[in-house]
Amino acid sequence: MVTPLLATLAMPLTADAHQSASGYCSGLNGTSIPAAAISLPTSGAEVTATRLIAATTTLGEYCLVDAAIAPVDPAAPQIKTRLALPTLWNRNVLMFGGGGYNGTIPNVAGNVPFGPADQPVPLARGYAVFASDSGHQATPGFPPSTTLDGSFGLNDEAVRNFAGDALKKTRDTAVHLIGKRYAGTPPEHSYFAGGSTGGREALAMAQRWPTAFDGVIAVYPAWNAASLDLFFGYETQILSQPGAFLNPAEQALLHRDVLAACDHRDGLTDGVVSNPDGCHYIPWALRCPGGKDTADTCLSDTQINAVVRISSPLRWNYPLGSGERGYPGFPFLSGAKMSTPLLGMGTQAPAHPMPTTAGYGSQFWDQWARYFVTRDPSFNSLALDPRVPGKWKQRISDLSKLQDVNNPDLRPFARAGGKLLMLHGAADELVSSRSTAEYFERVQQTVGRAATDRFARFYVVPGANHVNVGAAFAAGWDSLTALETWTGQAKAPVHPVVTDVNPTAGQRTRPLCQYPAWPRYTGGDPDNARSFACQK
Repeated sequence: MVTPLLATLAMPLTADAHQSASGYCSGLNGTSIPAAAISLPTSGAEVTATRLIAATTTLGEYCLVDAAIAPVDPAAPQIKTRLALPTLWNRNVLMFGGGGYNGTIPNVAGNVPFGPADQPVPLARGYAVFASDSGHQATPGFPPSTTLDGSFGLNDEAVRNFAGDALKKTRDTAVHLIGKRYAGTPPEHSYFAGGSTGGREALAMAQRWPTAFDGVIAVYPAWNAASLDLFFGYETQILSQPGAFLNPAEQALLHRDVLAACDHRDGLTDGVVSNPDGCHYIPWALRCPGGKDTADTCLSDTQINAVVRISSPLRWNYPLGSGERGYPGFPFLSGAKMSTPLLGMGTQAPAHPMPTTAGYGSQFWDQWARYFVTRDPSFNSLALDPRVPGKWKQRISDLSKLQDVNNPDLRPFARAGGKLLMLHGAADELVSSRSTAEYFERVQQTVGRAATDRFARFYVVPGANHVNVGAAFAAGWDSLTALETWTGQAKAPVHPVVTDVNPTAGQRTRPLCQYPAWPRYTGGDPDNARSFACQK
């Protein structure tokens, strides 16, 4: 069904409207944004390029604007930003968060994380959309992903920008340019959406600048980033020990055995573990004879112990500046797929130098240890024990104060009318859904459960993983429309439904259960959300 707004946005433009848009677009080129217009310290900003993009079958005409925010430190990189300003504007704006170590500008014509496959993306709805690279530029072609380039960590201002400052600088710059494009007409609503690092950024906006956005979508948020880095280091040290690493065949073997033990416990055998907390599984049935690694059809004692440790909470016995004391571990023994390409354990054990085929977490740790902590690009990251960091303890503590976005007091955001939607896949192999649950519970304890319910929702999606790559259930939900309805009409989500957007999934749906509930199969069509009930 096409809404009246979308129908209007799809209408052909008159020649006069097109000509006017072209003039506005080219007129922005070279625009200077004074430092006074940006609330955090910069040396101002400037539009470096503009281009009017013709309408397509999926997107209306828009002006693509590139701008650069100049640093205070001449040695620091610029913050490169991009805006998509539609000719037919719906009076709303949306900022996208990034991913990993950032370093590239997210696609402003893309969708929100875990977004629906059958609805227009924000730009197609008429949103003015903007994003930035968070204040540094990744090395082109960085293997195996530009989101793993942490070399900017050698510069203090670049680190502060990545930790959060670039968010407000980007937002202020974009608001200034949006005002110029639309003749001072203010936005009706402003939203932020991001996943992983972008999810951390979403929560940073709600915590640090509670009046900047009316609504925030935080998906699989790496909110306790430094703490997660420490767990990545712990995981890396475990898997680097002789005989501890599981090769891809052994990773797949373990995942199949976890499903065999736990899949059916939600009432349906469908490849999805709906209640990970109810999956109490230790893989001793897979033990090789004598506990030695003799084949890909069994696991050694060393491998079993490694997976159990990575799937269990880690605590460290020294204080962090952020106050964090641990990380809850990954759900490899309750449904997460370790053999997901790159995002899981990878195909090669961690080593020095770090292989580009090691798991994402190990490579992320390697960059953090070399560039953020020790600031020695030649440093052997395996030599840094996150549990006993020695002379690096204070540096790690200082970084945690920057990177851990862990303030649970969201009352200022709520008082400003802000609404928060949080989603996380239960089978996330890179950022633990247990961690997001921990943060949400802190919010409830600080704000109060009833008060939290008036402005925030948290949903765990069974079978969904970090970025819907190879997921048992690839989540798709129109969170943006839900947020629009909540902020604009004061109607919170009621009985939302999430769709499996895997190409072979057909029309498989599940109820999106509000944490801590999970969907139990009650009978009927197993692909229909109505055949499930949310159970605590």
